[in-house]
Amino acid sequence: MNTQKKAFFRNRQDFVSDELTAVLLEKTSSDFNELFQATHEKLRARNAASGGEEMLRLRVYEKLQMLVAQGLVKKTAKKYSADRRALRARSAEVAAARTAAEQRRGSVLHVE
Repeated sequence: MNTQKKAFFRNRQDFVSDELTAVLLEKTSSDFNELFQATHEKLRARNAASGGEEMLRLRVYEKLQMLVAQGLVKKTAKKYSADRRALRARSAEVAAARTAAEQRRGSVLHVE
C-alpha cells in the first residue's frame, strides 16, 4: 500500500500580488493603509476580493513584506516605495513564467 501523500498544488494567478505591484508602480511613496486601500479597490473592480477585508489586509501585508525582504520595495519609517526597475523586471519574469506554464498545460491537455 502506498502511504505517500500527494500534495495538491493549484497553479492560479495571484491577483493580490498583481494589483499590489501595479499600485506600487503607480505611487511614489505610500504608507500601508494607502497601499491597501488602492489594492482593495483594484481587486474589487476585478471582482477578485474574496475572504473578507481583514484576511485580504493580512495577505497584502504578507506580500508587501516579501517584496521588502527581496529588495524590490524599500521601507523608510512607515512609508513604502518601489524600486521601479527591479519590480518591473520581476513582474515581467512572473508573467513569462505564467505564460510558459499555461503553454505547457495547454500542450498536455490537447495530446491525443
